[in-house]
Amino acid sequence: MRFSLRYRLLLPLTLLLAGDAAATAWAADHAARTAERRLAEQQFAVARTLTVPPTFRLTQPVLESMKGFSGAEFLFIHPNQPPLYTFRVPNPDAPPDVPVTVLGAEGEEHRLGPPVTYAGAEYRCLRLPLREPHPDHGGDLYIFYPESLRRTAVRDAMRPTLALGTIGGLIAVGLALVIGTGLVRRVRDLDHRTRLIAGGDFRPLPLPTADDELTDLCKSVNDMARRLAEFQEALQRNERLRVLGQFSGGLAHQLRNAASGAKLALEVFLAENPASDPEPLQVALRQLARIESNLRQFLDLGKPPANMNVPCNLVKVLDQTVSLLRPQCQHAGITLTWEPPETAVAITGDAAQLSHLFGNVIGNAVEAAGPGGSVRVRIVQEGAGSVSDGFFIEVADNGPGPPPQIAAKLFEPFVTGKVEGIGLGLAVAMQAAEAHGATLTWLRRDGWTVFRIAWGG
Repeated sequence: MRFSLRYRLLLPLTLLLAGDAAATAWAADHAARTAERRLAEQQFAVARTLTVPPTFRLTQPVLESMKGFSGAEFLFIHPNQPPLYTFRVPNPDAPPDVPVTVLGAEGEEHRLGPPVTYAGAEYRCLRLPLREPHPDHGGDLYIFYPESLRRTAVRDAMRPTLALGTIGGLIAVGLALVIGTGLVRRVRDLDHRTRLIAGGDFRPLPLPTADDELTDLCKSVNDMARRLAEFQEALQRNERLRVLGQFSGGLAHQLRNAASGAKLALEVFLAENPASDPEPLQVALRQLARIESNLRQFLDLGKPPANMNVPCNLVKVLDQTVSLLRPQCQHAGITLTWEPPETAVAITGDAAQLSHLFGNVIGNAVEAAGPGGSVRVRIVQEGAGSVSDGFFIEVADNGPGPPPQIAAKLFEPFVTGKVEGIGLGLAVAMQAAEAHGATLTWLRRDGWTVFRIAWGG
């Protein structure tokens, strides 16, 4: 059976309030008994004053004075004299038949006399016989304490305790309802938010101002939503790659075959016509070779490099890559500066993959620099030129740099700031760099965008 959180919070409070009500009732009853005992002690003090020798005779003025002092009514009956009384009725009835009251010693617990109805009102009555050496011995003194005054005194004694208990209970109930309702509302907000996350809405939940466990839970939910958004984005990216591979694999093969055929035709023409000017055809051959290489790296996207244990001279690979890009730079008026080191820099890897890596990074810099721009390529060695000593290749362009909205995802597939770009070049470069144990990073420095491919160190 479902048991709401609100009622789970209210149940212990209800039990606590029941205990509080019982304690309040006991305290009120104790206050009532204390007030009644105090009244009894006052009446017994009056009784001692009037009956215990040595004392004075009982007269009408004496009884009237004691009435004004104690609030009680008095009746004195003596066989040898007319009755004395303080009641405002003429000729009151015969005294009630009540047992004789024993005063006892001072300090003993006393109680008001039994309830009686006399002269049309309710009283608590004490009957005190007067004995020698009292001047009025032989008579009986009746003390009538009004029941209305006793009830008022008891009610006044109980009222503060009951009021405090009631007000405290109501405040506790109100606070519990407010706190419980707030907690339940926050839990329901979390429930609604998790349902939205399950439906694909990964927006963060606004954090409450209170610093408590539910706030920690909100932070955890937001962290979960962020991670799920990242997972969804990665899944969508992988799905795009899969779909792209399915739809464009065949087209890439056809383009590669066509480029290979055109390249072969140019090579045959040059071989059969040695007297013709070879430079324009050599440029066309280099461009066809670049097209063929780009198509090959597109088809190899996502596949591990095949020949990773072949010695490769990075200076030679870079020189070949720069040579392929020079005609494009000359046509666009881009200054391409390549500063090869005097000594060879060798690593073990796949020359084709390294060519893809350098071609994509330098080609990206050429496109970013734009007409009239500048691109610099250099190798910086930190030792003798071995991997263990550490070195890096730096490619810099003076273009405007990546747009801010894609700067953090520059190496992800299909992320590009170019109007006609598809965003695969740097993703391929990152894959090739990681396969060769290198790191590929970028930064903006003094108005230049600098890509760094680093080994060792």
